[in-house]
Parts: sequence; structure tokens; C-alpha cells
Amino acid sequence: MGTRDEETLLLEDALAESESNRLYTGDGSVDIKGNPVLKSNTGNWRACPFILGTECCERLAYYGISTNLVSYLTKKLHEGNVSAARNVTTWQGTCYLTPLIGAVLADAYWGRYWTIAAFSTLYFIGMCTLTVSATIPAFMPPECIDSVCPSASPAQYLIFFFGLYLIALGTGGIKPCVSSFGADQFDDTDSVERVKKGSFFNWFYFSINIGALISSSLIVWIQDNAGWGLGFGIPALFMGIAIASFFSGTPLYRFQKPGGSPITRFCQVLVASFRKWNVAVPDDSSLLYETPDKNSAIEGSRKLLHTDELKCLDRAAIISDAESRRGDYSDPWKLCTVTQVEELKILIRMFPIWATGIVFSAVYAQMSTMFVEQGMVMDTSAGSFTIPAASLSSFDVISVIFWVPVYDKFLMPLARKITGKERGFSELQRMGIGLFISVLCMSAAAIVEIWRLSLARDLGVTGEAVAVPLSIFWQIPQYFLLGAAEVFTFIGQLEFFYDQSPDAMRSLCSAFSLLTTALGNYLSSFILTVVTFLTTRGGKPGWIPDNLNEGHLDYFFWLLAALSFGNMLVYVFCAKMYKSKKAS
Repeated sequence: MGTRDEETLLLEDALAESESNRLYTGDGSVDIKGNPVLKSNTGNWRACPFILGTECCERLAYYGISTNLVSYLTKKLHEGNVSAARNVTTWQGTCYLTPLIGAVLADAYWGRYWTIAAFSTLYFIGMCTLTVSATIPAFMPPECIDSVCPSASPAQYLIFFFGLYLIALGTGGIKPCVSSFGADQFDDTDSVERVKKGSFFNWFYFSINIGALISSSLIVWIQDNAGWGLGFGIPALFMGIAIASFFSGTPLYRFQKPGGSPITRFCQVLVASFRKWNVAVPDDSSLLYETPDKNSAIEGSRKLLHTDELKCLDRAAIISDAESRRGDYSDPWKLCTVTQVEELKILIRMFPIWATGIVFSAVYAQMSTMFVEQGMVMDTSAGSFTIPAASLSSFDVISVIFWVPVYDKFLMPLARKITGKERGFSELQRMGIGLFISVLCMSAAAIVEIWRLSLARDLGVTGEAVAVPLSIFWQIPQYFLLGAAEVFTFIGQLEFFYDQSPDAMRSLCSAFSLLTTALGNYLSSFILTVVTFLTTRGGKPGWIPDNLNEGHLDYFFWLLAALSFGNMLVYVFCAKMYKSKKAS
């Protein structure tokens, strides 16, 4: 009888503890004042509409500028094609490098909320500056007279590029923080909320593409037909709406505390392990140094459990005899916690997975380059309308908008029943599926090009730079496949770099994932340069001449398909070797 009473008491204690755990988040979240937050009235999906609205409006503002920027530089500032293209690519490259600045500030000092708030303000000032420069005649060069087009003055350039690069800085501060801040609204220690977090990343990417679709259609039309002042003013207005949306949700948000500079912590591990390079690593990991407290020594971070890989770094957590005698464990340049060592291990383990994303980004870059050039030598008529080759990229956006709800509402529940995993597919499986679809995408582009070249030969127009009577709508499958690949790979990357990164490094890891886009564009340019050099030797036209009818763009697409397939095999190997993060 006594035993049964004891069991009852134990069950009641367990239920009480469980109820207590349900009251507050278990991942260290706080409110804006730094107090523990109640699950019942903060975070979760109730906070997400404000964050998703912010992202949709911000992306509409960004693409409202970037999509048609080259036209403004050539038509209004009277730059040459080469100069305009160079300015656009330099600016876009900067937009994908500045996230590193925002990420370090968010993780180390300000936190994601205040980083978004500060950089959004800079972003909005930049948008307003750009709008003013395109509205007031004194800030623009005079219109062309016949073929004479006056250049912009240094002062006019200064105002325009000041606004443009404020936008680059602003978007850089926002990019790595918004997705992570949205995911922060779901408690990692709650299995139900973890599933919802997977859906959040899907709808986050959906919001991006809604903004992009509106910009690439409506905003571009307004800029070309109603004027650039209005065309830049509307994106500026939406950026203002983004800021208002973000601040409106403040009472509902969950916040993670910044944990100090991750770069400093990495250096401390390397220095401490080097100082003890001749000390043997104990077989018993419990002998390594870790704080006795429940929480990690790193602010805003849970403890990480020890892993057996990269044991050379474990030397940083070995307590020396001198430290043991003094009882002084306060110098992180001599002694680091297991959690601090594991942070660096995690980053090293993530690197191969990160690197395989560069090749995928190189494939994605073809949408705005080789796909467009292929479309320009196809039949672009649709009845009485002429379809710009670049406008077919809208089908990529439409594909994403189609696949996100299909994945979230149908594929994920179906996969959950088959695999038993919370989110249906693991992040690594999801990215692998996307890499496979990217191979199909390049193969589809190659098949269309083979068909187009066959028609060119049959019609005897290989020596003429003319369009072939093959409808541009045959490109839709490759755009649709690319959109599907995005939904699996890019969203999988968002999930992976958030879930697997240490708690105090989530913005930085998100910035690294964005960096693959910039490196993928550089890789695409490098491949194009090498292919052109090798295939034009001996006076040959090469694979990608000015007249594509006498070239072999299909070979280039097959090359990218082969590289994508090889990259996928490397990825599968790395994914099998990858060991997931172990948080306490």
C-alpha cells in the first residue's frame, strides 16, 4: 500500500513539474524586459503574422529596387551597359556580404530584435533617399537630346549611391535575423512547437516570393510606365509598412539574449587548445571542464553535450594541474567549457554541408542569365503579345508559391507517416531531394536547347542570330523544377542552419547560408569564363557565342547537370557522416 502511495506521489510530482514546464519556455526565451515568458500568450503562430508581413513587405521593397535597377542606371543616369551591369552586380554582391555584419551584431551584442529595428531604419532612410533622387529633377541629369545623353554629376551620383548602399547595409542587417527571429518564437524543447517551426520556414519562404512576384510584375510596370519617383516611392512605402508590422508584434515576441562575440569564443578555443597541445585528452569526457550551473556560461545558450569528433579541440577544456590547485577557471584564453568547444566543432562539421550549397546556387544563378539568353532566341510571341524572356522567371516564383503549401499540407504529413520524423523529412533529406531536382532542372534546359538547335539546323539558320520558331513556354518545366528545388534546398538550408547552429550563433550561421548565394554567382561566372576560354580556342565559336544558333548551350547545361549530380553525391556522403547537435 505504501509503495502505491509513493508511486502516486511521484506521478503527481511529475505531472506538476510537467505543468510547470508548460507554463514557461524551456529554451531560455525572455520578453523584451528580460523576464521569462509564458507560453500561453507569447510566440508561436500568434507572433508570426507580424514577422511574415515584415518579410513580405521588405522583399517587395528590395526586389522593387533590384529587379529594374539596371534600367534606371542606363535610362536615367545615362550609364553604359557595362558600367550599369558592373554597378548592379557590385551592389547585389554587397547585399549578400553585409549579412555578416548584422549577424555578428545580433549574436554578440544587440540581439535579433534590436538589430532588425536598427537596420530597418537605415533601410527606410536609404529607400527615401533613392525616391528623392528619382523625383527631384535637380538630382538627375538632363534628358537625352537625340543621341546626346549628359552624364550624372558627382553630386547626383553621390545622392543616388548613398541611398543605394544604405539599402545594402539595411538589408544585410535584416536578412540573417528575420528568419532566425521568427524561428525563435517556437520552443525547441516542445515537440509540438518544433513541428510548427518547420512549417514556419515554409511560409517564410512563401512570403519572400509573394513580395518578389508583386515587384517583378506590378512595380516594374509602374517604373517603366508611370515614372521612377512613384516606382521607387511605392517600395519605400512598403518598407515603412514592414517596420510598422514588425514593431506591432513586440508584446507577443519571444527574445533570445545575445551571447557575446562568437569569433572571440572560437579564438579562445584555438588558443587554449594550442597551449595544451602536449596534454593527453582523457578518455572520460566528464573530466573536461563545464560549468556546474544548469545554464551555459554563454549568455542565451543551452549547454552542448560532448561529442567524440575533433578531439584535438577538447584540449581547450582540460583542467591543468595548476588550474586545479588554484581553483581559478575564469580565464577563457586558457580554459574553455565543453559547450564553447562544441560550438566550434559544430561549425566545422557544418562546413561540408554548407559548401555543397554553393554549386546549387550556381545552378540557381542560371535563371537570370543563361535561361534568359536561351529564351531570347525562342518564339516569344503569345497571340498579339510579345513576352520578355526575363519575365518567365515569374514561373519560378509561381512554382515556389505552388509547392510551399503542397509540401506543408500534403507532402510533410505523408512523409511523417512513412518516416516517423516530426517534420516528415529531416533537414538533410530535404536538401538532398532539392539537389536531385536541380539535376532534373538542368537536364530539362539541355533537352529544350537540343530541340531548339535541331530546329535551327533544319531551317538552315545556324549562321543567323535569329529566334527559332519554338515557343518560349517550353522553358516553363525548367523554371518549375527550379522552383521545386528551391522549396526543398533553400528552405531546408534555413531549417538546417537554424536548428543545428549553437543557440548563440544562429544569426551568424544564417548569414553563412546566405553567403552561398554570393559564392554561387561567383562560381557561375568562373565556370562560364573557363568554358568560354576552352571552347573558343582555334577560332571556334565556342559553346556560348553571341549567336547561340551556332553554339552548344546544351553542352553547358549538361555540364552543370553533371556538376550538380557530382555535388549531390558528395552531399550524400557528407550528410551520412554528419553528426547532429546535442543540446542539453
